[in-house]
Amino acid sequence: MIRHTRGLSLVEMVLTIVIISVALVASLQAFQVLSGRSSDAMVQSRALDLAQLYFDEILSHRFDEATGPYGVPAYTGACRITDDGEDRDDYDDVDDFDEIDSESPALIDSSLAADYAGFSVSVTVTCDDSIGVNTEGAKLVQVNIVDPRGQNSIFSVYKGNY
Repeated sequence: MIRHTRGLSLVEMVLTIVIISVALVASLQAFQVLSGRSSDAMVQSRALDLAQLYFDEILSHRFDEATGPYGVPAYTGACRITDDGEDRDDYDDVDDFDEIDSESPALIDSSLAADYAGFSVSVTVTCDDSIGVNTEGAKLVQVNIVDPRGQNSIFSVYKGNY
């Protein structure tokens, strides 16, 4: 009795290799797109962390020059933005941070500063009474961060007079 074993012909092997190659290329391209987007989340997370560092520093200060220590007594006038000409180490109220441009936050650990290389930060402080926090207005603090890829993120918070 003769057994005939059937194998793959050369044509069948070439077709199999071509089909597997096309499928492999398509799946690798999908992974490339996904891996490129995973760095977006890291950069956005760093921008958020950097904004939080600035907000922690800024909101720890008084509402106004005339506000007493720890907010007592509260400032009784209308919201105002003053330029006291103070150095960064002497900032004592929120509006002193107005127009900060690319200065490192005071609360950042020097070992972490390299993680934020390439980020550009600017801060603006304005009076805004649109949300009704205070009868004389609150201070709107906006931190604008441009990441190393050039994407702009704006983070905002209000400081009330209480």
